[in-house]
Amino acid sequence: MSLTPRRIISPIIAALVFSTPFVSYAQRMAVEAEHGMVVSVHELAAQVGADVLQRGGNAVDAAVATGFALGVVYPWAGPLGGGGFMMIHLADGRDIAIDYRERAPAAASRDMYLGPDGNVLKGPGSSTFGWRASGVPGDVAGWALALEKYGSHKLSWAELIEPARRLAADGHHITQFTASRFRSQAEKLGAFADSKKIFLNGGALWRTGDLWRQPELAATLARLQQNGPREFYEGETARLIADAMARNGGTLTLADLKNYTAVERVPVRMTYRGYEIVTMPPPSSSGIALLQMFAMIEPFDVAALGPNSAAKYHLFIEAMRRAYRDRAEYLGDPDFVKVPVAGLMDRNYIAGLMKNFDPAKATPSAGLAPGGPAGWEPPKVASVPSGGFAESTETTHFSIVDAEGNAVANTFTLNGGFGSGVTIPGTGVLMNNEMDDFTSKPGTPNQFRLIQGEANAIAPGKHPLSSMAPTFVFKDGKIFLVTGAPGGSTIINAVFQVITNVIDFNLPVSLAVDTPRIHHQWMPDVVNYDPYGLSKDTMDALRAKGHQFEERNFFGGQLVPVIERYPNDTMTIMVDPATHLRLGAADSRKPDSKAVGY
Repeated sequence: MSLTPRRIISPIIAALVFSTPFVSYAQRMAVEAEHGMVVSVHELAAQVGADVLQRGGNAVDAAVATGFALGVVYPWAGPLGGGGFMMIHLADGRDIAIDYRERAPAAASRDMYLGPDGNVLKGPGSSTFGWRASGVPGDVAGWALALEKYGSHKLSWAELIEPARRLAADGHHITQFTASRFRSQAEKLGAFADSKKIFLNGGALWRTGDLWRQPELAATLARLQQNGPREFYEGETARLIADAMARNGGTLTLADLKNYTAVERVPVRMTYRGYEIVTMPPPSSSGIALLQMFAMIEPFDVAALGPNSAAKYHLFIEAMRRAYRDRAEYLGDPDFVKVPVAGLMDRNYIAGLMKNFDPAKATPSAGLAPGGPAGWEPPKVASVPSGGFAESTETTHFSIVDAEGNAVANTFTLNGGFGSGVTIPGTGVLMNNEMDDFTSKPGTPNQFRLIQGEANAIAPGKHPLSSMAPTFVFKDGKIFLVTGAPGGSTIINAVFQVITNVIDFNLPVSLAVDTPRIHHQWMPDVVNYDPYGLSKDTMDALRAKGHQFEERNFFGGQLVPVIERYPNDTMTIMVDPATHLRLGAADSRKPDSKAVGY
């Protein structure tokens, strides 16, 4: 059975679904500002960025200051030992993608995380825990590149780091959410002396309201202020990292640090219903998958389906399924494999992915073949094996728009919560476990049950594939939305749904952000959903089409506080086309998040 797009449901059903209100965690009003806006997962970091804007800095200046501040106040996802992506829009019309993703050390090898029995290692020495789990950090290099080329040069590198240094040296009061995150990772952090001292108060645990100081991190930031960004890669901090790695059997060396560089890339872009969406290219998988999904649903009258209807969710699930299928097959680090970007973005090719879409029935993932885009050259299995790769939910995103119309969307991560668990002695720097984003064993699904093709294998100097999706939306050539999210493999679908909530359903930006979401990633063939996000009637209708459901809980089924079960928070700014007001929407899924403007 097939139906023509835009005639999926009757007018009567459409009226019923439009009359059903969105279920939302909370409906905070967007924060309005005439000049500049920063939206971040932590209020203190957002205030730091807003202060920079008020002092005459541009969006890139504010991004650098905000990033360093998050490294102090949001340690489980944003410290200096990680990496990420920054999208920059300049008021003169240029769009830039900065890739400061972590890289594999020179000593990395295909089977480095397999034990003598051929199985993936667990615990110390694995890709997730301890001294061998880290890629070369990129945060400092990426922010320095962005500042050098696109900052206002009204504020110095040292001035932009100073708020973070003060937060580390003078301390800040721990929130309930921060205290709960420390407790939840006490076993991991307690395995390493410096992590136990800093994050667990020596084992006594920090409590809500405690004043938390980080003197070693403050000293590291002071060295960066005095000696510049290369200090992290070639100076005293680099030596401390390399020496600690060598003493403890780590793979990261002084040469790895010295050789690290951030990369400027060309964003990917596509139009959707008169808007232009500009987002991150590979080695992020987000841009291509996101734009494929928008192209898949554009022939359908999504607005007429209604925001809560089974017909809308079915269409979205099927688009997600197909985009993630291609993602698994074709995407990797473009410095190592030939990613067929043009073929994957071709609208005729994308239309072909939906030829077997049935509005009455789910497409089984097990039998769904990849699309076969033009320009694809399969990697050699001998050098890049197939298998799963892991992406943690412990990532963070912030969005910024300044008075001139410059904008930044920045997403960065340690990968797992508190990364590898290792804090480098004498630095206060918590290290990533980004090596887990590569394949550890061909054919073995990861902790998120993702299946990955042959383009994402461990190789020296290589970036692991990512789902981070810092994104801009333009209307009539003017910035309209700045958005992004954490959430590992769910990031792409979160950004997709926020944007369609605004464009297709004309939701206020705060409600577009807070509205519950779904997730499908091809494999496993299940729909994840936010608790309380789908009505029983809607789920029954979708089950009748063949969909299976799992309530979304990305903490492995363990008993965790409710506030820790919603990692997929989007930090979004809308620029009202009529008033030009900056409308900041901090996702209520994160209780410490804040939009700060002036």
